[in-house]
Amino acid sequence: MSLINYSSKEINCKIVYYGPGLGGKTTNIKYIYSKVNPGSRGKLMSLDTELDRTLFFDFLPVNLGRVKGFYVHFHLYTVPGQVYYNASRKLILKGVDGIVFVADSQIERFEDNIESLENLKENLSEYSRILEEIPMSIQYNKRDLPNIVSIAELEEDLNPRVLFSCEAVAVDGIGVFEPLKAVSKEVLRKLK
Repeated sequence: MSLINYSSKEINCKIVYYGPGLGGKTTNIKYIYSKVNPGSRGKLMSLDTELDRTLFFDFLPVNLGRVKGFYVHFHLYTVPGQVYYNASRKLILKGVDGIVFVADSQIERFEDNIESLENLKENLSEYSRILEEIPMSIQYNKRDLPNIVSIAELEEDLNPRVLFSCEAVAVDGIGVFEPLKAVSKEVLRKLK
């Protein structure tokens, strides 16, 4: 749910990177942060837990222009990957406008992807939200590794809505901006 500040003429939108632990959510956020113009972004903040961390920052993408005379700021968040941090994952989803689901392509992580997607649906339901009504894109990360699931199988099990999806090697910056752009466009479309 975008926050609108009428006095400063700003709309603040929240995009959350969700997925299994160690799937590449943090890598995505750090890469995006390193490439966004320093004059258009806020500070990269980190909330560390014992075994994981939540990162967030906001930025004003200058090339998107205005929506009805308002500047649009995007606030990007990651969730802790481990399910035992579910309270944090749930809290970070509050007021979400868009989701980038970061799936780990490794065969041994396939069930973790499905579990994380189910966890996302459950956590959204706590706010009476339905995943199918929220703009979302999917990133199939770690495509450079040898032991990976086929794109066809990932699509079948993780993308029944036929959302924007792409292959990625987030550590190299490959396929990092595409899912963010796709979900941002959908968020803006809903705002208009």
